[in-house]
Amino acid sequence: MKVVSLVPSITEALFDLGLTENHVVGRTKFCIHPAEKVKNVTVIGGTKNINIDKIKALQPDLILANKEENVKEQVKALMTDFKVIVTNVETIEDNYYLLKNLGQIFNKQDKAQMFNLKIYDVLQQTKINKKIKAAYLIWKNPYMTIGSDTFIHRILEEIDFENIFKDKKRYPVIEIADLAHAEVIMLSSEPFPFKEKHIEELKAYYPDKKIIIVDGEAFSWYGTHIAKCGNYFKNLVSEVELI
Repeated sequence: MKVVSLVPSITEALFDLGLTENHVVGRTKFCIHPAEKVKNVTVIGGTKNINIDKIKALQPDLILANKEENVKEQVKALMTDFKVIVTNVETIEDNYYLLKNLGQIFNKQDKAQMFNLKIYDVLQQTKINKKIKAAYLIWKNPYMTIGSDTFIHRILEEIDFENIFKDKKRYPVIEIADLAHAEVIMLSSEPFPFKEKHIEELKAYYPDKKIIIVDGEAFSWYGTHIAKCGNYFKNLVSEVELI
């Protein structure tokens, strides 16, 4: 079966489940894991601007898309010629069924179950001794954060952070003043590439707060990626428990 993946984290999951470059024939430019394998896969554009002609030339048996990451009109255009599965992952349970379904489609049930169990272990073994109020920023100019109906929020809650914007939905725009109640401010490495200079900018307003850059992939890449983040989460928890 020839597959085109329009979702970076799903591309990674396909290779983790045991598919090869002979199966995954198309990917986006943001599909960067695993590097040694995706380099041999045809790039069909970005997640928001796919090249439909390139995909047609590959003649895939299946295209994997995502409700949030891809553009609805482009996905619908592909549906006229190809079988397309549109995923929607907002919770840990959604992620469980994503891997389970991929396992069934590609006859990789055992590996899918192995990753699901590993993800459960990673999240269960990463707990803070007390709830820490956190703000997780994904964008600058304007500052944007995450609401309770996002996968990032679920990961935060699973490892015992309290999202101070849990009463919001999706990705609301906020002001610096709205961060006042956070004990820790997390600046994600993606989609906006926060750097040390951005920590200093916020320190000017909140000199006593813990402000750190966090690995955006660890929080937002559903699929198999969380199974590899056990050490990262443990180190993160150790760092913020000193608050």
